[in-house]
Amino acid sequence: MELKATRFEIDGHVATVWLHRPHRHNAWTGRMHTEYRWILAELEARPDVRAVVVTGTPPAFCVGGDSDALVGHAERGSYDTGLAETAATPGYGVRPEFDHEFAFQFGMRLPMIAALGGACAGIGLALALFCDLRFASADARMTTAAARLGLPAEYGLSWILPRLVGVTRANDLLLSGRVFTPAETRAWGLWNDVCPDAATTLATATAYAHRLADTAGPNAVRMTKRQVYDDLLSHDVGASITSSKRLMNDAMATAEYREGVAALCEKRPPDFA
Repeated sequence: MELKATRFEIDGHVATVWLHRPHRHNAWTGRMHTEYRWILAELEARPDVRAVVVTGTPPAFCVGGDSDALVGHAERGSYDTGLAETAATPGYGVRPEFDHEFAFQFGMRLPMIAALGGACAGIGLALALFCDLRFASADARMTTAAARLGLPAEYGLSWILPRLVGVTRANDLLLSGRVFTPAETRAWGLWNDVCPDAATTLATATAYAHRLADTAGPNAVRMTKRQVYDDLLSHDVGASITSSKRLMNDAMATAEYREGVAALCEKRPPDFA
């Protein structure tokens, strides 16, 4: 695929994906959505990639839907995602609840790490919140945006936000559509770290991704990520315990586990080649 609205590169076991329409502050389009899913499908299929950092080409992360597209929706009186019918489906097929926009990131084996160095709104915020981890610049301006456009919460924000910050704080952001910053919401549970500026945000997220990729067993990461989102939906502690025992039994037969134990006993870093 020819990439016009995104770009990516791979360094060791870590891939970095940029939303790349800086002249429009990385405003979201159907083309960007199609490219984003294609990139993630490519990365998911590469065994050498173990973590993905998602960011935006400065000065923004993603300011939400492109204003030209919003005008088009208003003129038609209906919504058109602009997503190609043949768009890739990374993370699909794990469980039906994940076979939807951005929830598919829950179904991927790769840890998805968002680095928000600048403005983030609407669908851009949804993308970030459906990542597994998030790092943000303290003064980045953010908003759910929809209410101020006369719209309901979009792309599952009404599902994910209360689970991250609680109903009261989620209602604050969703009902008002007000602008907030990571500095203001530092203690809310949205962010793994709040950094002083955009450059530090990306560097911190990338360093975390490399540390995760280099020191955690890829099979263990894949299984643990699946456990987290399965358990988030199941609400059955007994089933979680039973499943974890089965997964532990399976993992103990792998070379990855044997290397982890050997590294512990020999007091050295593990080599999960």
